[in-house]
Amino acid sequence: MVGGGPGDPGLLTLHALNALRQADVIIYDALVNQAILDWANPAAIIEYAGKRGGKPSPHQRDISLKLVELARNGKRVLRLKGGDPFVFGRGGEEAQTLVQAGIKLRIIPGISAGIGGLAYAGIPVTHRDVNQSVTFLSGHDRTGAMPSAINWQAVSRGSQVIVMYMAIKHMPDICRKLLDAGRDPNEPVAVVSNATNPDMKVLETTLSTAMQDIQDSGIGAPAIVCVGRVTLMRQCLDWLGQMDGVPVRDLDPLNVRSVSETG
Repeated sequence: MVGGGPGDPGLLTLHALNALRQADVIIYDALVNQAILDWANPAAIIEYAGKRGGKPSPHQRDISLKLVELARNGKRVLRLKGGDPFVFGRGGEEAQTLVQAGIKLRIIPGISAGIGGLAYAGIPVTHRDVNQSVTFLSGHDRTGAMPSAINWQAVSRGSQVIVMYMAIKHMPDICRKLLDAGRDPNEPVAVVSNATNPDMKVLETTLSTAMQDIQDSGIGAPAIVCVGRVTLMRQCLDWLGQMDGVPVRDLDPLNVRSVSETG
């Protein structure tokens, strides 16, 4: 059970690379960069089992049972997922099925887009002058609808920074929920699409304008949405932009003075 990282092949772990070179069969997901598969064992059978919203996709149960069948046939099976398999990636469900079937497995974590993808955009999920907590949530439930189990009042009041996966489709409703719960309309929001890939796009907006700005910009899935003041750090940490000659917009976007540390 291997995490392929957020997109850039260079973010793959060495354990994942080693597994690719040894696998007899590789079952990979939609968000896996095709370049990663170039490192696979040349003799491996490679099969696509991606699930994308609104498109024909294999049933989760069928994928899990296929992994069991292949393993029971003595194959070294690599289940390759984008990001980290245990972060909104159904990895836990598939691993549970394997354990119940008596299949031994190894779990190789990957860099999650909600952390690594934001970092590529110049957004740290934590900054000691801003937040001491982060809330990660999914923008939809297993049916594709907006999650009904999330306490939006609690999230709005208690979450200094909110990082959302698979939220683009329901962003109008999510923004309304957060605003109705008292979240600041001017709070910074960043939407990072195709994080870490060459076609990565970043939209900087606010909670009150995010719905319209997302529509006007055409930015779409797959995307990570970050709500909170840490998104302002992109003004000085857009390292990819700086490599292309884009000037730093603000050396102190959080309006705090740097403090020398001793000890």
